[in-house]
Amino acid sequence: MSSRVVVLTGASSGIGRASALAFAARGDRLVLAARGADDLKKVAEACGNDPLVVPTDITDRGALDALLSKAVERYGRVDVWVDSAAVMAYGKFEDLPPEVFDRMITTDLLGSANVARTALRQFRAQGRGTLISVSSLLAHVTVPYISAYVTAKWGLRGLIRTLQHETRDAPDIHICTLAPGSVDTPIYTSAANYAGFVGRPPPPVDSAELVAGRVVRLADHPRNSASVGVTNRIIELGFTLMPPIYDALVTPLMRHGGLSRQAIEGTDGNVFGSKPREEGGPGRWTRAQVGGALAATVLGAGAAVRRLLPRN
Repeated sequence: MSSRVVVLTGASSGIGRASALAFAARGDRLVLAARGADDLKKVAEACGNDPLVVPTDITDRGALDALLSKAVERYGRVDVWVDSAAVMAYGKFEDLPPEVFDRMITTDLLGSANVARTALRQFRAQGRGTLISVSSLLAHVTVPYISAYVTAKWGLRGLIRTLQHETRDAPDIHICTLAPGSVDTPIYTSAANYAGFVGRPPPPVDSAELVAGRVVRLADHPRNSASVGVTNRIIELGFTLMPPIYDALVTPLMRHGGLSRQAIEGTDGNVFGSKPREEGGPGRWTRAQVGGALAATVLGAGAAVRRLLPRN
C-alpha cells in the first residue's frame, strides 16, 4: 500500500472519525480538521502516527486556506480530501428559527463549497487529487422535519455533479460523492431541535465504520457516486416512481422512525458552535436487528398459518 496524504474535514466524530481511523490503519498520513479541538485531539491519539491537527470551521474560507497551507507545509501535497462536516436541525420549516435554517445552509452547503474550492485549487496546482464529499440519501429524496438538511444536501448534490463536468479536462482529478442512508453517528443527538423529540436514524442503521470502509474504497478506486444503505435504492425508487404512496407514508414513518419518544426542549444544538458529542442515542436498529425482527415475524406468521390449517 502506498502512503497518501489525506485531509479530513469533519474528522472529530461519526463518519469523519471512522474514516480517519480507517486511513490511519493503512498507513496514510492524516490532516484532521473540525471545529472541536478537544475531540480532534482524541481522534489523533486513536489514529497514532502523529496526525496534523488543525481546528477549522469550514464556513470560514480563511481558516480553510490556513488548513491547506499547514497540510502542504508538512507533507508537500494533498492526495485525498474527505469532507463529512455537517450539522442538522429537526422541526417543521415554520418552527425553525430563520437564523438556524440559514446557518445550516451556510455550513452544510456553502461550507462544503468552500472545501471543494480549496481542495480543487491544490489539486489543479499539483495536477491530481481526489475529493470525496460525504452527502446523504437525503440528497435524493425529501423527508419532513429536516428541511434545512434536505435543502443543503440537494444543493450539494447539484454542485458536486457540476464539478464533475468541470474537471473532465483533468483526468487525474476525481470528484466523488458518497450517499449513506441511516448511520449511527452523534449528529442526531447534537442537532438543533424544535420537533419536541430527540432525533434518531431510521432503521436499518449502519455503522460509521461501514461507511468509512466505502470512503477508503473510493479513495482507492474513485467513481462519481456511491451509496451505502440496504434500503437506499428502494426508497429512491418509491420517491421517483410512486410519489403518491411515498408522500402518504413518509411523514408517519419519519415521526415513528426518525424521531424517538424522548422529549427535548427547543435547542440550537451544535449549529452555531462545537459542543460535546453524545455517542449513541435512542432506537438504533441495525441491519442485523431489522433482519432478525423480519425473520421472526415471518416465522411467527408461518407458524400461525400452520396452526390454522386442517390436519389430516
